Amino acid sequence: MKKYRLTEETKVCGAVLHRIQALQNFGNIVKDDLGGWIESERNLAQTGDCWVYNDAMVSGDAWVSDNAMVSGDAKVFGDAWVSDDVEVFGNAKVYGYAKVYGYAKVFGNAKVCCDAKVCGDAKVFGNAQVYGNAKVSDNAMVSGDAKVFGDAWVYDDAEVFGNAKVYGYAKVFGNAKVYGNAKVYDDAKVYDDAKVYGKAKVSDNAMVSGDAKVFGAMLG
Repeated sequence: MKKYRLTEETKVCGAVLHRIQALQNFGNIVKDDLGGWIESERNLAQTGDCWVYNDAMVSGDAWVSDNAMVSGDAKVFGDAWVSDDVEVFGNAKVYGYAKVYGYAKVFGNAKVCCDAKVCGDAKVFGNAQVYGNAKVSDNAMVSGDAKVFGDAWVYDDAEVFGNAKVYGYAKVFGNAKVYGNAKVYDDAKVYDDAKVYGKAKVSDNAMVSGDAKVFGAMLG
């Protein structure tokens, strides 16, 4: 039995999108509740408690499933997947071939795109961008105007914020923090309780660990 239908109320946003309406009770949704906008049934699973709320839009070959929620003015499009217990809200965008899964949250004006992955209990918010083949996982947070891209990986309880950039094959993990205008790239690693901030650059095969602090300098 289907849990929702496409109504005749439409809007054009690159494609013709239909507002959805619940056909039964599930999760926190009550039968006849109106939801957000999708292009077709290929965008939202008919099983699970997943839902598109408010003015959120899901289009293209994007897929929302399991118990995932897309709300606010968020947009999920392209070939992106949003699954499990994920929340995408605010003005966030998930697109390209990006995958957001686990209990992750993407919100604010954040963007997750290309082949990027955000998973676990990770949070991407503010004006942050995660793209390329980058991955943000576990309890990691990327926020502010930070960018994580290339094949970089931010995980454990690490935080990247401010105007910081992590890219190349760099890894930031443990309880490490990268912020300010700092850059961590190439095969560099920042971990444990280390902090890299200011205008610092950590590159090549450099490793910053322990309680180390690097600022206003280059390590490489």
